[in-house]
Amino acid sequence: MGRAASNAVREPARDTPVYGEFDVVVLGGGPAGIAAACSASRNGARVLLVERYGFLGGMGTAAGVTNFCGLHANVHGEIRRVVHGVVDDLLDRMRELDGLNEPHLVLGKTCAQAYDVAAFECAADGLLVAAGVQLLFHALAVAVHRSPTGAIEALLVETKSGRCAVRGRVFVDASGDADLAYWAGVPTEKGDDAGSLLYPTLMFRVGNVDAERAGQAWATIASRMEAAEAEGAFRFPRRGAILRPQKRPYEWRVNVTQLSNPDGSATDGTDARSLSAGELEGRRQIVDYLRFLRARVPGFEDAYLLAIAAQLGIRETRRLVGEVVLTREDVLGCADFDDRIGVNGWPLEQHVARDVRWTWPPIPQSRGYNQLPYRMLLPRAGTAGDVDNLLVAGRCASMTHDAQSAARVSGACFVMGQAAGTAAASALREGCSLRDLPVALLQDRLREQGAFLGDADACIEESVRQ
Repeated sequence: MGRAASNAVREPARDTPVYGEFDVVVLGGGPAGIAAACSASRNGARVLLVERYGFLGGMGTAAGVTNFCGLHANVHGEIRRVVHGVVDDLLDRMRELDGLNEPHLVLGKTCAQAYDVAAFECAADGLLVAAGVQLLFHALAVAVHRSPTGAIEALLVETKSGRCAVRGRVFVDASGDADLAYWAGVPTEKGDDAGSLLYPTLMFRVGNVDAERAGQAWATIASRMEAAEAEGAFRFPRRGAILRPQKRPYEWRVNVTQLSNPDGSATDGTDARSLSAGELEGRRQIVDYLRFLRARVPGFEDAYLLAIAAQLGIRETRRLVGEVVLTREDVLGCADFDDRIGVNGWPLEQHVARDVRWTWPPIPQSRGYNQLPYRMLLPRAGTAGDVDNLLVAGRCASMTHDAQSAARVSGACFVMGQAAGTAAASALREGCSLRDLPVALLQDRLREQGAFLGDADACIEESVRQ
């Protein structure tokens, strides 16, 4: 046996113990993974959700997003809830924990809904445990094993108990980075035509804010930043900031950092060196911005760093190349699809170098949402040996760079996850492949579970009153 190359270490072959065998294995515990695991279990499947942290929520907890976007859409000038189903149960549990704000306006055009991280974590636990989902925390997925037919046979994970394999009949990749799809050899892509990614952010929260003096600081923060930068007193990584109070008005969340590599390109969430450097740079930017808040923003004079997110908020890495690729035109043109599984009501939100660009469907002329097709969850046929037991849901589903800037948010992720979990369990029950699952059957089951598919004759929740 020859020696390994000098820049590599040869590991000995070994037998990897099997952790368990399941009908559906879901990788990733963010909104897409939560909805996928819950819906698959409710539809009769034996489900395992694999999560690298010790809690659920994905970017919504680990990255400190603390804000559900995309649950609402601007429908002909009126802001309405357009995402329902599993998420309704989750929100109810968060309200019971007194950890959910009422929806708030975003740029005067739509709504988002803030929450406390701890409430999301506990509510998600309760939701999945009640549904009968098994959870494997602190498990970092590292590879897949494929059968001779090309199907994914097992997911390999590293845990505190050592390396193990998880066998499944159907796998749902809700990793955010299309990790499972990538390891299986399914075609993926990153960034735009030039490979440019949306820029990440390291979120943080500040405490001890005088809410009365702060007032509507979110409306004036951009002009205060511009003035401070013009004076040469401060320099900010990007224009403007998203600054909002949490459930307790003395706690505010801040979305303002922007992380890049030395060459100015966006920090890459799939590159260990880039990711590590981004974490350091993010905390440096946070310290600088706290200094600005204390010096220039009324009500923040005695504010302190309450929490920094456990990881960067990654907006874009790999995306599946699927049977259908959602496009910019689909989002802005409020597209319809015969195989619709739900809707996306969020506009294009493109975090580019030193700025955030928003592009909306026409208001009030349009209905403000596009339907999402089931085929965007399916790997394209005829590639990588036709992996036929994989669905990809969430921000790594099949979308262009532009469309992903809209449908990456939590609302659309809940939609895709619920559809993926329902499809996985339904295909097993019907004894058919994921591709051959009758779309009408999937749609009927989603409607039975309370999902809004964007049907013209379906009722949408009453307008949000501000």
